[in-house]
Amino acid sequence: MKHTIPTYDLSDISEHHFLIKRLDENYHHSRDTILDKGIHRDSHYIFTCMESGHVKMMVDFKIIESQGSSIFCVLPNQVHQGLLMKDVSGWFVAVKADWLPDTVRAVFEESLDEVKPITIDKNWMEKINTSASMLQASFTEETFASKEGLLIVHSLLNAFVGMFAFIYSRETTSEISDENRSLQLARAFRIKIRENFKTTKSPSEYAELLNISRGYLTEVIREVTGKPAQYWIHQEIIIEAKRLLAFTHLTVKEIAYELGYSDHTYFSRLFSKLVGQPPSAFRDKNKTGK
Repeated sequence: MKHTIPTYDLSDISEHHFLIKRLDENYHHSRDTILDKGIHRDSHYIFTCMESGHVKMMVDFKIIESQGSSIFCVLPNQVHQGLLMKDVSGWFVAVKADWLPDTVRAVFEESLDEVKPITIDKNWMEKINTSASMLQASFTEETFASKEGLLIVHSLLNAFVGMFAFIYSRETTSEISDENRSLQLARAFRIKIRENFKTTKSPSEYAELLNISRGYLTEVIREVTGKPAQYWIHQEIIIEAKRLLAFTHLTVKEIAYELGYSDHTYFSRLFSKLVGQPPSAFRDKNKTGK
């Protein structure tokens, strides 16, 4: 019986902080590795750049498709599964979070939008391809053996992931275009939720963590996102509840406790209210963790 969702760590396949692979029709190992993992999480980031081909995958219950020249990211702890990988040419880079610049992590971890595939033009493809080729050429034991070599590798990696962050930040710019106090606060709020949603449930508690008043927090979050603060707290709780219901055999009571609810009946009522069906019905419809 599966009581956890398999989580893969980069340390299992690489002794370094990241891994880069060229994807093409002849590199069947990458295809098999990606598709054969089944439903799982990764503790690291995955950056994929496709020059051509067709990829389909499930990410947190949504089917994501990418074709042609495009980039796509999977974030740590997102539950995903490779479904199709056909005639793919491009790059696959897995990176531990602590090796990414804060500015890059902020683009994805503090995003108020879903991370989706983005089509890129020939100019961007050439830049990403060049940086990836240089990065792969530098991925040698000799380079990793010295401080100077590590500096080269880290700089090339920063250039590669920096382009992803730049493209994503440009494509998902908020209607509040200036990086003002309100937007900064909204992003900080989202980060706090992801870090604390199992133990912290109310806007008041998050306001305290952010050293502001509850009224100011709720006003700003509604202004920036169009949704109340409590909505975002519930969103993080519900997506994790859905993952555990669909991909493990934990009971509803065990899931409630895992998410920080001592009263599992309250959790069930909350889930039913927010999702439109009780946890058991959601599990019956989406269960795949056999």
